[in-house]
Amino acid sequence: MIRRRLWIRLAATAPLPVFTMPSAIADTPVPAEVRNALPQARLQGTGVLRFFGLRVYEARLWTAPGFVADDYAREPFALELIYDRRLEGQAIAERSVAEMRRVGAFDDARARQWLALMLKAFPDVAATDRLLGLHDGQGDVSFFHNGKLTAQVVDAEYARLFFGIWLARQSSAPALREALLGLAR
Repeated sequence: MIRRRLWIRLAATAPLPVFTMPSAIADTPVPAEVRNALPQARLQGTGVLRFFGLRVYEARLWTAPGFVADDYAREPFALELIYDRRLEGQAIAERSVAEMRRVGAFDDARARQWLALMLKAFPDVAATDRLLGLHDGQGDVSFFHNGKLTAQVVDAEYARLFFGIWLARQSSAPALREALLGLAR
């Protein structure tokens, strides 16, 4: 337990992690919750988050045909994270608020509101657990844990900032952004 908490604290203060792109994505099945909301969804790209050489999660971006990366806040898509290790939901939510602040400014009241939402949306995860955020392109966001709905919100600013962690040009993880958008080489 102490080791896991230390790792989580290090993750909040450590330098940016290294991202790599898995080699085979063509055979990846579309998750049911994505298929239901975006019947024509395709895998845009995928990348792996590594922290001090250890895999944390694989990220996958599912998009509709004609997806425009620079206008992601107005596009329907799903972002899927498949975890490789155990993490506390509270740490995931707190780190998300910190990363959202890198994408854009918001006040402390909004931070508390959004943190409460994410504490509900993100339970503790273990290896092979899957968190998925589904965005309708108009600010409606649904979160799923292993295919089960955990939270919903209609807030275009939240959607822009949250998904901007991975998709905004000012992302703190530009290599992962490129991998998700299918631009990595």
